[in-house]
Amino acid sequence: MTTSPRALPAPVQSVLDTVHARNPHEPEFLQAVHEVLESIAPVLETHPRFVEDGILERLVEPERQIVFRVPWVDDTGRLQVNRGFRVQFSSVLGPYKGGLRFHSSVNLSIIKFLGFEQVFKNALTGQGIGGAKGGSDFDPHGRSDAEVMRFCQSFMNELYRHLGEHTDVPAGDIGVGAREIGYLFGQYRKITNRHESGMFTGKGVQWGGAEVRTEATGYGAVFFVQEMLGVQGDSLDGKRVAVSGSGNVAVYAIAKAWQMGATPVTASDSSGYVVDDAGIDLEVLRQVKEVERGRIHDYAARRPSARFVEGARPWEVPVDVAIPSATQNELDQADALALVGNGVRAVAEGANMPTTPDAVHALQQAGVLFGPGKAANAGGVATSALEMSQNASRQRWSFGDSEAKLRAIMGGVHDAAFTSAERYGRPGDYVVGANCAGFERVAHAMQAQGVI
Repeated sequence: MTTSPRALPAPVQSVLDTVHARNPHEPEFLQAVHEVLESIAPVLETHPRFVEDGILERLVEPERQIVFRVPWVDDTGRLQVNRGFRVQFSSVLGPYKGGLRFHSSVNLSIIKFLGFEQVFKNALTGQGIGGAKGGSDFDPHGRSDAEVMRFCQSFMNELYRHLGEHTDVPAGDIGVGAREIGYLFGQYRKITNRHESGMFTGKGVQWGGAEVRTEATGYGAVFFVQEMLGVQGDSLDGKRVAVSGSGNVAVYAIAKAWQMGATPVTASDSSGYVVDDAGIDLEVLRQVKEVERGRIHDYAARRPSARFVEGARPWEVPVDVAIPSATQNELDQADALALVGNGVRAVAEGANMPTTPDAVHALQQAGVLFGPGKAANAGGVATSALEMSQNASRQRWSFGDSEAKLRAIMGGVHDAAFTSAERYGRPGDYVVGANCAGFERVAHAMQAQGVI
């Protein structure tokens, strides 16, 4: 596997220069665009019409950006005003699809980077869905149910006009779980006087949701690791695994790692991480984080085999596999070198772009298998597409059937990235493979549908 830098073709460099000039204060978006465009040069050499037809110029500009105010009243009667976003990047393969994130860090750059990534991730699943992302700088943490409901209703009062099962289908993300989705969907139904089950995914199973949707991103990341190791004649069985985060993705990555014979030994939050040499006890972790809404150090206080490391990240722990599942740019070059020094075999991104470019380079240079987020964490949106299919046909699939479909889709995502990397002369480079495979699918569809 080679990761030596290559000079970018003039058309790619020109597009990058334009993107930087137009979006100078959006570092996350610029990082995402650069990572994709520098990977797809081999595709452009094979398909020069993509350059001639202006595919790149159109691809880096969202089809639509929606920014709006969200006024609401807190429990003390005080008016609060947040900012809402929905960036609809590409509908060429199907209706816009992508989650909503409620977190104080949310801004336009983050939403654009997430939406841009979503285009290629969704294309890789083969499920006929476009790419979008949205959210708000509202933080539901510590807010009452009544406050969250009022915020969600105000948020949907504006966003509803841009949604629909054939137009744009949101889902959850950080800060948007079953509670928030319920309030958002209820307000959409109230405003529109329509029960479009397929216009929102991640719903409760009792009212239109799909089995395995909650587990899908974490499960999918572990399935992807298993696929990467399988190509090398290896498996997760007996491996030590480091997982960051303690939310939905992390919990189910830990759960599936256990099921596949591995021992997940870490979890984290913004205060630090815990390492449990006996393996993370899911029951205790869920009690602390989901029921009590406590901090990760509370887990260590209840497990004699665990210790809490304040203000640090879990990448210094010796493991065979790492699954960063918290937030963007959480694994930097120093972390990557620590993982390499401790003998890590594979890294798969459970979150969106959690690994910095320098860290990716360091891992690849050391021969570590690296699964980028647009491939490794595609399980969530893939299962969302399955939920849309069930809503359209008014069917309900069992947990076992849904998990089997998810595993098959993740196998297909892996194979698309793996074979694309080989076809374009970068064997084993899943970053290049995923970007090239996703880009090809989107670019061919853009060509076929004309300049729109």
